[in-house]
Order: sequence, then C-alpha cells, then structure tokens
Amino acid sequence: MAWVDLGLRLVGRFLGPSTLLMTARYFLVDPGGREQRFYSAFSPVLTHGDEAILKVQRWLQSVIGKSPSVVMMAAKAGLGKRTFLRRFKRATGLRTTEYVQHLCVGKSRELLELTSMSQQEIAWKVGYEDPGAFRRVFVKLMGLSPGEYRRRFAPQFEG
Repeated sequence: MAWVDLGLRLVGRFLGPSTLLMTARYFLVDPGGREQRFYSAFSPVLTHGDEAILKVQRWLQSVIGKSPSVVMMAAKAGLGKRTFLRRFKRATGLRTTEYVQHLCVGKSRELLELTSMSQQEIAWKVGYEDPGAFRRVFVKLMGLSPGEYRRRFAPQFEG
C-alpha cells in the first residue's frame, strides 16, 4: 500500500488537503496512513515448549470474561505463584495481566465487529466491571476507542 500513501502525499502536496481527503474517501483509505495494529490479531506464543504454561494459555482462552486470578493460573499450572509468573513471562513474553488484556481486547474486537451489543455490555462480557477501564485498555492496545473501532470496522448495512 506504499504506492497509495505516496499518491495521496503527492495529491496533498500539489492539490491541497481538501483534495487529498476527497481522494482518500473515494479510494476508501485513511489519508494519514494505516496502522497495522488495527488489522492484526493477537497471536500468543505457543511454541515455547513449557507444558504447564501451555495448559494455562489454553485454559485462559476458555475463560475469557471470568477474570481469572494469578493464584488460579498458578494452581492450573501446578506451580507456585512466583515460579508461575517467572515462567509465564519467559514463555509468552508478556506478564499475565498483559496477556489477559490482549485476549479480552481480541474478543471485544470480534463483538464490536459482529454484534450490536453496547460497549458497556461488551466490557462486562470480556471481564471488565468498569467500562472506563475497558476503554483505556482498548485504546492502549488498539490506538482507537471501542466506538471508533466499531465505526471503522463493523459492517455498515444500508437500509
């Protein structure tokens, strides 16, 4: 898509910002460039070889929205809390909180794209009691608010 960015930059330079915006809308592209994180899905590392951590990772996929504690995760792995935290970070590259946040945001992206649930309902469904906290995590990971994400990526049906 570099050629599109170059073309839009040239249109903006020679014909002005309003023509740049009209051209970008016509071609259905963002004039400010594209961020890959809007389009990429969280792919957890599953090739690390630590069976105890893999067991927890699979379990976390099945309990999205239930807010599992570190103590529960460590018990699932059959490890002490400190040992579990150290091995989880080494195996996945993420702290447990970050990992769970990525899973929750991934599920919420799906719900924002495919359902008409409110943002508050989605926050609760993925395990956040405070919609404001959910929004902050979503913006931190995606660079867009949940509402902006839905407007940008949910199918628009004409009635």
